Amino acid sequence: MPALASMVAADSPDRPAPRMCTGPLSTNNRLMSYASTVGSLPANSSRVRGCATMSVHISVEAEVLNPDSLRKILETEGCGSIVSFIGITRESEGNSMVERLEFDHWDKELPIALEKIGRNAVSEFEINSVVIAHRTGVVLPSEPIVCIHVASPHRVAGFAACSWIMDELKSQAPLWKKEVTTEGESWKSGLG
Repeated sequence: MPALASMVAADSPDRPAPRMCTGPLSTNNRLMSYASTVGSLPANSSRVRGCATMSVHISVEAEVLNPDSLRKILETEGCGSIVSFIGITRESEGNSMVERLEFDHWDKELPIALEKIGRNAVSEFEINSVVIAHRTGVVLPSEPIVCIHVASPHRVAGFAACSWIMDELKSQAPLWKKEVTTEGESWKSGLG
């Protein structure tokens, strides 16, 4: 793992070196290169009250997401709220049954885009920690597509941040979605 963290740090020298998580991020316990990155805020920062560090954890998974394991990664010290959003594949769209979704992505840029969204959320909202995980490849009906967990001192900031993160992910993440139904298949604009 140290060599992997060094490679990621060398690729982005303006950001802190990644700290890799040791907990399982998916049902197959596979860890992604960009699973976790932690940075520091100035000691006098008013954005995150009572918290000297911000924590952004990113996971890009080809396997089924495990929302409970992802939630355990959050740093919750000083928090009174965890807000979670889990987006799943619908079983039907209009009059058609959905067989699967297929997510294509820009391999190198997706983790960077998700990390930027997470860091902006920590900076703009009064939250302490965020986990953003997204599936790639084939996602079957009822399986999680995206998982967002936000830890904050108060629920209002957590809900606002979680909603904002999802909106930003839909508009900025380099992901493309193909919907395969009983009526055929089509590429969808936006993510959902």
